[in-house]
Amino acid sequence: MTNPKQPKIVIIGGGTGLSVLLRGLKYQPVDITAIVTVADDGGSSGRLRDEMDIPPPGDIRNVLAALSDVEPLIEDLFQHRFAGGNGLSGHSLGNLILAAMTTITGDFVHAVTEMSKVLKVRGKVLPAANKSVVLNAEMEDGTIVTGESKIPYSGKKIKRVFLTPDDVEPLNESIEKIRQADMIVIGPGSLYTSILPNLLVPKIGEEVVNAKAKKVYICNVMTQAGETLNYTASDHVQALNDHMGLRFIDTILVNDGDIPERIKDKYAKELAKPVVYDVERLSTLGLSIINDKIISYDNDVIRHDTTKVANLLYNMVLENKNG
Repeated sequence: MTNPKQPKIVIIGGGTGLSVLLRGLKYQPVDITAIVTVADDGGSSGRLRDEMDIPPPGDIRNVLAALSDVEPLIEDLFQHRFAGGNGLSGHSLGNLILAAMTTITGDFVHAVTEMSKVLKVRGKVLPAANKSVVLNAEMEDGTIVTGESKIPYSGKKIKRVFLTPDDVEPLNESIEKIRQADMIVIGPGSLYTSILPNLLVPKIGEEVVNAKAKKVYICNVMTQAGETLNYTASDHVQALNDHMGLRFIDTILVNDGDIPERIKDKYAKELAKPVVYDVERLSTLGLSIINDKIISYDNDVIRHDTTKVANLLYNMVLENKNG
């Protein structure tokens, strides 16, 4: 049961970044709603999407696992990915279960709700739409790349992204949760392929822009080749503003902790480097800037420090709610 006195936080995104953040936030006394992208078209998710005509389950699966409150073995089972087997190879069990539950219930959203009960999820997980959407990118040279998984490999600079079909509807519950929120958190995650596909769903972006809640953007720690090569923190924010047509973010959370040279060298091989937080330009965008050491390392992979970020967000939402 949700506690009506708890601050309400809506988190919008997808990919690994969102799951990492939620693992820490679920231990805070907050009412969490995660709105998750359904634009993925690669891997197991893409196969199920094409074969069964359902929204891609992968990002949803990761979020359900992150917010679950079950024995680790059950979570491991849900996240298990088959390495072999004719037709099974590459599929994760959780994706298959969500696909099966969609067939049984006749509805993807209903399937997610039922799986949330099974996994004792702390919070509400909502797909950005109840059907698949296709993410397209217009490049600076005017060419169009279709498909979320193909966009980062085009070798060109992204001008803008857009969804097809353009008449996809969000869930009424998502709209209600955005309107009721005390804080809306955007990111972390791939800017063009995990975050913007949510905000571009008609009405979701509009509701976020108009919401009374404080809007916080958690900036990525590293740039991404094919998406945000050489982007500064303000470039990330500018891209969000450009797609929404106006400034709408109140606060940006950026990392100012040092990254060891060995890890920088590893990322440099993928043309990724630390995102520079350019304070002066960020200030001209009307943003409050919170800078802190908000990273941790897992086998030399940089992640946001889930506990630290969760504490920062909780303190912010309390301040906002009580202030």
